[in-house]
Amino acid sequence: MHRVFFAQCRKYYYSHAIAANSQICRLARLGQIQNARRVFDEMSDKTVTSWNSIVAGYFQNQQPYEGQRLFDQMPERNIVSWNGLISGYVKNGMVKEARKVFDKMPQRNVISWTAMVRGYVEKGLVEEAETLFWQMPEKNVVSWTVMLGGLIQEGRIDEARTLYDMMPVKDVVARTSMICGYCQEARLEEARDLFDDMPQKNVVSWTAMVSGYAQNGKLDIARKLFEVMPDKNEISWTAIVISNVQYGRFEEAWKLFEVMPVKTTPACNAIILGIGQNGEVAKVRMVFDHLKEKDDATWSAMIKVYERKGYELEALDLFQRMQVEGFRPNFPSLISMLSICASLASLDYGREIHAKLIRTDCDDDVYVSSVLITMYIKCGDFVKAKIIFDRFSPKDVVMWNSIITGYAQHGLGDEALEVFREMCSLGITPDEVTFVGVLSACSYTGKVKEGQGIFESMNSKYQMEPATAHYACMVDMLGRAGRLNEAMDLINKMTVEADAIVWGSLMGACRMHMNLDLAEVAAKKLLQLEPQNSGPYVLLSNIYASKGKWADVASLRKSMQSREVVKSPGCSWLEVDKKVHMFTGGQSTPHPEHELIIKMLEKLLPMLREAGYSPDGSFALHDVDEEEKMHSLNYHSEKLAVAYGLLKLPEGVPIRVMKNLRVCGDCHSAIKLISKATGREIILRDANRFHHFKDGVCSCRDYW
Repeated sequence: MHRVFFAQCRKYYYSHAIAANSQICRLARLGQIQNARRVFDEMSDKTVTSWNSIVAGYFQNQQPYEGQRLFDQMPERNIVSWNGLISGYVKNGMVKEARKVFDKMPQRNVISWTAMVRGYVEKGLVEEAETLFWQMPEKNVVSWTVMLGGLIQEGRIDEARTLYDMMPVKDVVARTSMICGYCQEARLEEARDLFDDMPQKNVVSWTAMVSGYAQNGKLDIARKLFEVMPDKNEISWTAIVISNVQYGRFEEAWKLFEVMPVKTTPACNAIILGIGQNGEVAKVRMVFDHLKEKDDATWSAMIKVYERKGYELEALDLFQRMQVEGFRPNFPSLISMLSICASLASLDYGREIHAKLIRTDCDDDVYVSSVLITMYIKCGDFVKAKIIFDRFSPKDVVMWNSIITGYAQHGLGDEALEVFREMCSLGITPDEVTFVGVLSACSYTGKVKEGQGIFESMNSKYQMEPATAHYACMVDMLGRAGRLNEAMDLINKMTVEADAIVWGSLMGACRMHMNLDLAEVAAKKLLQLEPQNSGPYVLLSNIYASKGKWADVASLRKSMQSREVVKSPGCSWLEVDKKVHMFTGGQSTPHPEHELIIKMLEKLLPMLREAGYSPDGSFALHDVDEEEKMHSLNYHSEKLAVAYGLLKLPEGVPIRVMKNLRVCGDCHSAIKLISKATGREIILRDANRFHHFKDGVCSCRDYW
């Protein structure tokens, strides 16, 4: 009777202990280590298994020192306790501490040795792992496989094969590891031989071989092998989809993606980035919206697509939504947003992104600093750009290029030349981008002699053959100075074939100096190179209209209509309270506060007339379409944007306006006078450069 009673008690306590240990493990696995500790503390009869469970729990929850403290308090330990301590330190990346435990263990088994070898391998200390591996008194298949993985990890593929051949037992994991190793080294035939010789293949082996072919560009073979796989899992599908995206086979990738049973997050991310940057933005936005388990890379990919494809406002909205939904912007998304802020001249957002980069200690990176300089320059805040440039040392060529290009865009030719000379004096060799920047600076400021000297030095001093971009700068420089015949001679002597940018530079100069003969030559070349570009039609039409050749204007218009060439409408925008406001010429889609804007323009008109403004009607004749010709000069987008800035931005704050096309002459004259009449600084960035208007004067000195 007593014997039965005590047996039942032992059974009860034993069952209770098992349940408690199980609960400790479960809570630790869920990250609830404090609750696990509470269960442990409440146990009346703690076994060595209970102690092992709670110690392992602390290591599992990245609290190794508390785990060690409890280990030291254990009344008794077994080999499982010691192995758990080694594994715990290894999982926390503390391989030195693990080795100290290993060295003082009272006894070791194959698990102890293997755990220590694994720790060295995971830390990249493969030589230490190898030394320990060969000292092992006994090895099992796991030991061999861990060491094999270490050699493969270091790219020591031939040594790995030697070790593989020595293995007494080769399980599917070891065979698959060796296949992966060969695939990483592009030794596909050897990988395939191993694969074909495998007595048993699982879905991992198949996926390894398919991925090997795919990652090495053998997509057709990968696809055939994929189709005959007996079982496919999410990893298999993801691997084949991502590989097709990486090699630019977007149609194939999309077809596979459509039939993919479970659309994994990595596959969706690859599709968004690949298909989206290939131009199918609406399609990948649907993928983005339907993906329930988004990660940082998902948001970053969608923002990147919007950035690359010119959907800046959508990117801004998505960036805001990303933060509302609890995702912290990662580095790629922040860099994308800086580019978007630069494109939109969204200075407030740019400052916010800059602050986030400072908080993450990323602003000290030379690449990030270059992007920040570019952003501030394109937002018209050259002072801040120069502060970043001056405080950074050492500077790479990209950073020097950013500041030189910035000076050029702001019409500061002397400063650009000074920085260029400083850069060269410090022994930093200029690259092609440097010369584009400094030649542009000379062009924008009429420094023909200096520009010619720098252009000649490219070959004579730096052994660099000028590219079309450099020739375009020279043609623009000579053309602006009225030396059109010299510009044409230079084109004829070019060592590379003139592209649309070169002929466009000549065309612009012809418009400036009303040279119809050369304009027709340039236009003909441009229409051959870019038949759908409206620019040559518009410029040539402007010249014809200025000379009263209305029949030629009508002929050009018919040619445009027959070729279905559409003129890009003028569009300007500015930022107010972190919101970008868009304005289009003629207000075909009026701004919500259109009436207030018109009242402001009507209020300004008498002030401008008093200051000497007379609308230049010739600029109303330049548009090809009849509908465009009907728009009054007062409705040009840059004037509307400036008027809105006067309404909404407080005094003392510069009005920063961006335009997608070159600013028209009439608007340029009007904005100069607006800056004088209102006492406001107005910064206008058009398709070519910056114009700083202050006290009735423009930084370009009317040379643009």
